[in-house]
Amino acid sequence: MSLPIGLAKGVAVRNLLVLFAVPLLLANAAAPGAPGNDPVPIPAAIRSMLDAAIQSGNDGDVSVVVKYARLADPASADAVLAIAQKWRSDRATARNEKIKQARVFDLWTGKAELGGYLTTGNTKSAGGSAVLDLVREGLRWRHKFHAQADYQENDNITNREHYLASYEPNLKIDDRLYIYGSAQYESDRFLGYFDRYSASTGFGYSAIKSPAIRLDVELGPAYRYTSFTDDTIQSNVAARGSAVFSWKILPGLSVTENANGYFQSANSTLSSTTAVIAKLIGPLSASLSYNLQYESEPPVGSVSTDTATRASLVYSF
Repeated sequence: MSLPIGLAKGVAVRNLLVLFAVPLLLANAAAPGAPGNDPVPIPAAIRSMLDAAIQSGNDGDVSVVVKYARLADPASADAVLAIAQKWRSDRATARNEKIKQARVFDLWTGKAELGGYLTTGNTKSAGGSAVLDLVREGLRWRHKFHAQADYQENDNITNREHYLASYEPNLKIDDRLYIYGSAQYESDRFLGYFDRYSASTGFGYSAIKSPAIRLDVELGPAYRYTSFTDDTIQSNVAARGSAVFSWKILPGLSVTENANGYFQSANSTLSSTTAVIAKLIGPLSASLSYNLQYESEPPVGSVSTDTATRASLVYSF
């Protein structure tokens, strides 16, 4: 699988920096520094490479240059580090100012996922799934929106119809801890309910937060109202827990896991979606996912566990 042009360039630049930075910098360590206000003159070769890395806007490239520049010329190490830190500080300030000036419909990012199939001949079947995820990251608030629809029929008989929509605001307490709110609507008559409304609030914590791995966990009380297909209605207080995990295994290849559960004296629910996502080209990726949903006490005639496997295209924006 070929890498996108932009990503391939970034990898190539980083590899060249690692392979050639040290000998090049050692060879030019005695060269006169570029004019400026640096406390200690920075060798011309080092300053050129640092400027190029900063110009690229890639923090990883800047870190590589700083690392090897400090080894090659310890005398200018503090000056090199100061330039890199100022660049990061200026960029963070500009980003914060942009967020402050943003309007309500600005700063949204997300992905749209679409998959489906159609067969004819001895068996006529059709199915499709659509997923939309949106995130708005602010200074104090984070907003998350999720919508999903699954539909499947065989020989003109519907055998799967699942709809879900949720909205979750997060109030950030610090870099890891936050207060969440959650409102969710579901409908799945094959799992035994026409409508289900859920509301919850509690605390969330980013247990792992790194460029490659992230794990967010949430826990709090909830309230659920469910209209079942056997004409019964349940209104219960529950406990809600969730875990969202993502792991960038390789550039362009990642694994995600999104699990949540509502636990109560009556019918409890567990849901899990595991996905492998491979980048194709530009904003397009391919996704293979497996979803499992479990109801502890479904109505008579409905099974307790429902699963779905999806292969789809993902557009990130």
